[in-house]
Amino acid sequence: MSDDVRRSVSIERLEQEVYLARNARGGELRFGSGEGADFTPVELLLAAIAGCTAVGVDVVTSRRAEPERFTATVEADKVRDATGSILRDIVLTLEVRFPEGPDGDAARAALPRALEVTHDHSCTVSRTIEASTPVRTRLA
Repeated sequence: MSDDVRRSVSIERLEQEVYLARNARGGELRFGSGEGADFTPVELLLAAIAGCTAVGVDVVTSRRAEPERFTATVEADKVRDATGSILRDIVLTLEVRFPEGPDGDAARAALPRALEVTHDHSCTVSRTIEASTPVRTRLA
């Protein structure tokens, strides 16, 4: 079965600089300009990079052992130059700790390859960013 299916998310303005994103499955996520606690669009992009990588690595490693700690942090420099704003030097740091014992050893052994495969092949988010995929805009 092919995974080539169009994805979509819609957003609705709730108030000035505050929006609600909805997916086709009914999930909702509030975000905004950063004036309050809501995530900004840039923070959502960073979270998407971390989340995509985390899911890929977690699927492989947790088959071997349940992690005691699993965090992903993404940092980037937001730069404004003559061409506009862009993120530079995006760095994802994954911290995963497994229990002692053979199952934990197996999960630790699988971790580097799982991270490599996720980054190089299966994480749609970071692969799209690295491919510099154009975004077209249009008015309805």
